[in-house]
Amino acid sequence: MQDPQLQYLVKRNYQPAFTSETMPRLLYVSRRPPTQEAHPRLLHAHPDFVEVLLIDEGSARFLIGDNTYEVQSGDLLVFNSGVVHDELGNSPFGSWCIAVGGLRLPGLRENALIPEDASPVYPTGAERTDLRALYDVMFRYLSNDRPDCEVFCHRLMLALLDRALTITGSTSLRVPANPEPSSLAHQVQEYIDQHFREPLTLQELGEALHASPYYLSHVFKEASGYSPMQYLTRRRIGEAQNLLVETDLPIARIAEEVGYDTQNYFNLQFSKHVGMPPRKFRQSLHGTPEREE
Repeated sequence: MQDPQLQYLVKRNYQPAFTSETMPRLLYVSRRPPTQEAHPRLLHAHPDFVEVLLIDEGSARFLIGDNTYEVQSGDLLVFNSGVVHDELGNSPFGSWCIAVGGLRLPGLRENALIPEDASPVYPTGAERTDLRALYDVMFRYLSNDRPDCEVFCHRLMLALLDRALTITGSTSLRVPANPEPSSLAHQVQEYIDQHFREPLTLQELGEALHASPYYLSHVFKEASGYSPMQYLTRRRIGEAQNLLVETDLPIARIAEEVGYDTQNYFNLQFSKHVGMPPRKFRQSLHGTPEREE
C-alpha cells in the first residue's frame, strides 16, 4: 500500500522578489460584493501606492489610463500609482483588492508592479483559486482584528504579490478596446487630470489645447465615452472619494480641494454620481460619525 504521507522538495534555487531593503507594506484589503448597491469608484488615482484587484464575479468595463478594457471574472487588474482608473457601466460585479505602498522592483519606478506600457489586465487561469483564498484570509483576519493580524497579512500580501508577478510576467496581454487613443484625446485627459482642481470650462480647455471646443469634445468622447465636462466631474468626485476614505478632512474642505466653490453643489454632484451624499459614503466605509463642519 502506498504511503499516504508525501514530501516535495524545493527543486530549484530561488531569489525572493523582496528583501529587507525593498519590503513593501500592505495598506488595506477591500471586498466589493456583486450587488447594484455597491458604491461605484469614479475616476481617481493613488499617488503613492499600487492597487491589485481581482474580479471575482461578473464582468465590467474599466477606463484605465487612456484605454477602455472589458474585464471578466478571474481577471487581475493592476493600477500602478498615479494611473487614473474608472468603473464604466452599471453592471454589478464582485472584486477583491489590496493596496501596497513602498513597492520597489528592479527596472520599475517606485510603486509600480508592471511596466508603464504593459496592459493592466491579466487572466489568472489556474491561479485564480489561490489568489482568491489569499484575499479572503487577509480580509477576514483584518476585519475581525485577529491577534497579530497585521504581521500575518503582510506575509500573505508577499505571497499574493509573488503570484501577481508570475501572472503579469508570463501571461499574454489583454488587448485594450481602443489600443490607439487619439493624440488630442490623450492631451485632453492629461490636461483635465492636471487641472481638475481648478475652475475649467470647455472653452478654456479648447484655448489651452489650441483646438475648437466642439471638435475637442467630439474626439474625446469617441476615445473615452465621456464628454470633457463629464470626465471633469467624475475626476473630481473620484478624488473626493479618495479623500473621504483616506483622510478625516471636513466635507467642506474636500469640496474645495476637488474644485467646487460650494459644498451644496458638491453634495448634489456626489449624490448624483455615487448614489448617496458624501457624509453617508464616509460613514458606510468607516462606521464612524462624521466630523463636525
